[in-house]
Amino acid sequence: MKTRICGTGSALPKRKVTNDDLSKILDTSDEWIRSRTGICARHLAVEESLTSLAADAAKEALDEAKINPRELDLILAATLSADHLVPSLSCELQRELGAENAAAFDINAACSGFLFALQTADVYIKSGQYQKILVVGGEILSRLMDWNDRSTCVLFGDGAGAAVVLPDETSGILGSVQGSDGARGEALLCENRKNNNPYIANGTGLSYVSMNGQEVYKFAVRTVPKAILEAIKKAGLAIEEIDLFVLHQANIRIIESVSKRLKVPMEKFPTNLESCGNISAGSVPILLDHINKKGMLHKGDHIVLAGFGAGLTWGASVLTW
Repeated sequence: MKTRICGTGSALPKRKVTNDDLSKILDTSDEWIRSRTGICARHLAVEESLTSLAADAAKEALDEAKINPRELDLILAATLSADHLVPSLSCELQRELGAENAAAFDINAACSGFLFALQTADVYIKSGQYQKILVVGGEILSRLMDWNDRSTCVLFGDGAGAAVVLPDETSGILGSVQGSDGARGEALLCENRKNNNPYIANGTGLSYVSMNGQEVYKFAVRTVPKAILEAIKKAGLAIEEIDLFVLHQANIRIIESVSKRLKVPMEKFPTNLESCGNISAGSVPILLDHINKKGMLHKGDHIVLAGFGAGLTWGASVLTW
């Protein structure tokens, strides 16, 4: 039994912010951002909540899969920027969708979150415990940015993507890998509230995302190709048999480096970071939905999905479409 993606969906905030827009409020420029990252614009939530974006993406995925929300057994939501600490994004999605029969919980593996959630769904389906699962990855990262720090805030965007997965005898996930390196976790950091009780005297100021860009870059270009090759081996395939590589959209230089190290042409690495930026756990499912809607995915294609990011974490899955 395999776990097959039967429907995808995505949602982006209405407000699109270009590099030129940011240059009016920051000491930066389109050339500076574009040349270093490949990012030209991103969407920032003004009216939207993460729950509303995730619900819109989920409805698209459910429609394509022809699944009624009441049929869902499980909702997995990957995020590090939920609207509330409690209730979880997955439980809020259950309410919004009317998926009254589904269990629901969140996963935080940062930019690898969707891969971790998808692989969790795969294990549940193969065990026979659940049959119809909604997997969502989404973020409103703009709420975690220091908008005076041009080295980080220009990189990230908001949005959500979703996939419905079902058991299938022939097509689906063929092999997966995941990993973590907590010893290097401070390379990408955002602190929660500080301890606050009658026995501690300290402030409760906000914390914003901080990143050691060089460390994250070195981690990604070493780890991602290795994870992809391991997943392909587990799937019993050769790299030449992979039709598309759907990677986390962090930086065009990282994607180009992975392409070079794998000796695979960039034509097999679709991107949308130029218009979406880095959406962490939302990155992979949003890109997957975009290429699905463009008709780039065909029955029988072999696809690699790969994510990497804070934690540090990484994951890759190989599947037959």
